[in-house]
Amino acid sequence: MRFTTLAEWLSFQEQLHPVGMDLTLERIALVADRLGLRDAGVPRTVIVAGTNGKGTVATRTAALLQAQGLKVGLFTSPHLLRYNERIRIDGEPVSDADLCRAFDAIDQARADDSLTYFEFGALAAAWLFREQGVAVQVLEVGLGGRLDAVNIWDADVAAITAVDLDHQTWLGDSREAIGREKAGVMRAGRPVVLGEREPPASVLDHARQLGAQALRSGPDFVLTREGAALHWSWQGRSRVWHVRGAAAEIDGAALLNTATALAVVESLGFGEGLTDATVSEALGISAPGRLQVVQGAPQWLLDVAHNVHAVGELARWLATHPVDGPVVALVAVMADKERAAMWSRLDGRIDAWVPVPLELPRALPAGALAAELEAAGQPSVVRVKDVAGALEEAKRRAGPAGRVLVFGSFYTVAAVLEQAPELARAALSGQAVAGPRSGEVAHGA
Repeated sequence: MRFTTLAEWLSFQEQLHPVGMDLTLERIALVADRLGLRDAGVPRTVIVAGTNGKGTVATRTAALLQAQGLKVGLFTSPHLLRYNERIRIDGEPVSDADLCRAFDAIDQARADDSLTYFEFGALAAAWLFREQGVAVQVLEVGLGGRLDAVNIWDADVAAITAVDLDHQTWLGDSREAIGREKAGVMRAGRPVVLGEREPPASVLDHARQLGAQALRSGPDFVLTREGAALHWSWQGRSRVWHVRGAAAEIDGAALLNTATALAVVESLGFGEGLTDATVSEALGISAPGRLQVVQGAPQWLLDVAHNVHAVGELARWLATHPVDGPVVALVAVMADKERAAMWSRLDGRIDAWVPVPLELPRALPAGALAAELEAAGQPSVVRVKDVAGALEEAKRRAGPAGRVLVFGSFYTVAAVLEQAPELARAALSGQAVAGPRSGEVAHGA
């Protein structure tokens, strides 16, 4: 074995390939075939693409399948605190030792061919899923779809969540162009679940040309409120489920993502073992950091929103879920993001801003972010020296009746969780948290 620790393997992978992102499939497909990861023994496969919401759909799909007694592998990215979060079997992150064994097998199979960091991870997930006999592997696309590493496997069911502008350098500068890239995860004659009510025409056109079985939110499946209570009913082509408890405390994009996950499970043909109770329990599992409420004094809201579309959903949520005290934003963003539109979406929603200093080349420096927020007319922008200082300032300003919002990127949420162990334990548990204070509309995503 080339290395004996996970840290050594990851450091090696970061430096192996000449470029960090290489949107081609030939190299990874070659190594996968050498390892036998695409032969007749491949597990049933779900591939989830989309600009926003794909982590939630993938996580909830896996939880629903697991609730039926199936052994399920889940591959998502990026991670928040530990690399192991990316590869889970029956909800549990795989061990360092298992990852090292998988990486060693991949390293030997690749010979002189180089692989990217993400490609190593996708292959490791498939290798471990095969070794441990999972029945279904749920694979989240890293970027795009057509040329993403997970697309070397043929999806038995594909899902495409909301499509919007992000990563335009690689995917295109319009929803139609980006939709075409994401539509590449479809397969002829197989179901594709479209979670967006109005997907780009390019997505629908590709489904028709390919002969994929497109299932659309609205015409083919719907999750609707039952009366005034927080009870929801999901209806697809062959099944109806009634959702209760913490899982029913959802709205907005989280509602669409939950409906999408249920449609994926129905399309796979695995819905027979799901009762209303098991559905409700399984949907209590959420992907950490996605509009995730953690109760306390102050309340915490963790959201990895890092593009205009996601921040728009965040703004809508804040408007409908008020707290009694101030809302203080801990924020850091990458320099290549379309930031002005993000700040305008949040006008009037934030009482104070605390830019978080991140030691990351891609990150916009905290000082530059503070100046930008002030120039945009945002109130009470506070400069701090480090992440620990940012947390203390945010908690002080929010007070026991307020809310601390952490958003802007996965790196922002990760940096805060690293400084707050109790918050990290609550967030990474993946369990739906207690509802908001009395008088608020609850939300469990």
